[in-house]
Amino acid sequence: MCYTRASAGGGLPAPFPGVMMHKVVIVGRPNVGKSSLFNRLLGRRSAVVADVPGVTRDLKEGVVETEQGRFLLVDTGGLWSGDRWEKKIQEKVDRALEDAELVLFAVDGRSDLTPADYEVAEYLRKKGKPVILVATKVDSPSHEAYLGPLYALGFGDPIPTSSEHKRGLEELLEAIWQRLPVRQIESEPEVAGIRLAIVGRPNAGKSSLLNAILGEERVIVSEEPGTTRDTIDVEVYRGGNRFVLLDTAGIRKRPETLVEELAIKRSLRAIEEADVVLLVVDPFQVGDRELKLANHAMEKGKPVLLVITKWDLVTKEEAPRVRRELREKLAHLEHLPRVYTSAFTKQNLDKIFSEAVRLHELNHTRVPTAELNRWLSLWTGKVQLPNFRGKPLKILYATQAQVAPPTFVFFVNHPEFVTRAFENYLKNRIGEDLGLREVPFRLVFRGRREEG
Repeated sequence: MCYTRASAGGGLPAPFPGVMMHKVVIVGRPNVGKSSLFNRLLGRRSAVVADVPGVTRDLKEGVVETEQGRFLLVDTGGLWSGDRWEKKIQEKVDRALEDAELVLFAVDGRSDLTPADYEVAEYLRKKGKPVILVATKVDSPSHEAYLGPLYALGFGDPIPTSSEHKRGLEELLEAIWQRLPVRQIESEPEVAGIRLAIVGRPNAGKSSLLNAILGEERVIVSEEPGTTRDTIDVEVYRGGNRFVLLDTAGIRKRPETLVEELAIKRSLRAIEEADVVLLVVDPFQVGDRELKLANHAMEKGKPVLLVITKWDLVTKEEAPRVRRELREKLAHLEHLPRVYTSAFTKQNLDKIFSEAVRLHELNHTRVPTAELNRWLSLWTGKVQLPNFRGKPLKILYATQAQVAPPTFVFFVNHPEFVTRAFENYLKNRIGEDLGLREVPFRLVFRGRREEG
């Protein structure tokens, strides 16, 4: 049988031509409001924000849409933080600034300048990039009278802003466009990439997997659980398709800090925003958490691909036993496809993307009504329909209401006659006969009494 399989946008994304986009990077010491500014300019809550230093450690990117055009905005970790990740954070900021056309130097407008502010200023002077000085947390015009000391940083007039009260954002955007170099921007096609959420327990190998895919240490990797604190969006191209990878914080059973609790909530939200969920599984540490994450994703209508990491640590002799143990521990997920990978050897990285495309297409399956009802006739002819006090259930017809997830509506004489056993029978038949076993789909029963 041939059913149509298409993405929500009417087909899989075509190869993206890689049009150059202006790049603007936010830099500053910890806890000056960089992530809040990032979120406000994007117009959505993308970065985790908390009133403690060091929340952002990795680079976050987003496209800012304005009337003048669009530019790539990058949020960075706090420089001169004094914590154990300071060196790695600076390496990432160095990399972000390599092709940056403009820097937003964020300084807390309500606090005295600190030695770290002066260190950042000297660092930016050595980089030689155009800089706009942004005074954050200036909630009231009366606070602007206290911005005089900021001139000592040597970057001219500070632009007062308040992310909380949405003050100064239009002025900042106007200044950004005045400082960006003028060039002919090619028309950029609106191509929706396939969004892949990388989720799993802490230390399952999510960040290592992302770094292996990108071929660089884009996110900090450590044996210490909870290193990733935010969802990191990264755009990649594989096999002529555009993907957006969402690397998320590891989901513990019980978060230990407010920052971790916020990061976990963002991770769960990333599942809802994804087209396909990559559930990263450490073959040596598997349990209820993987089952709960998979069930959460499928309840949200998201296909799940099990990505078994660290496979380079499994010897050829041990592989059959480890595979068997994984099947036993993940028995309820036996129907889900899986890929055995290694960030170290880069084994099967391309297969992750080909499987993700296949699941994305499968989740957009559309079965013609006539074809669905031919199958329905076959299915109901093989089983005794439920009845209530001698009155049988009658299925008048069925149709598919939507895709992603595929949703099938059955019009019946009495919806209350539908038993759990009969519903499960239909699910099994749809999964097997329509080839939808690997993706979540939904059944809806609606009453429609026969006339006469």
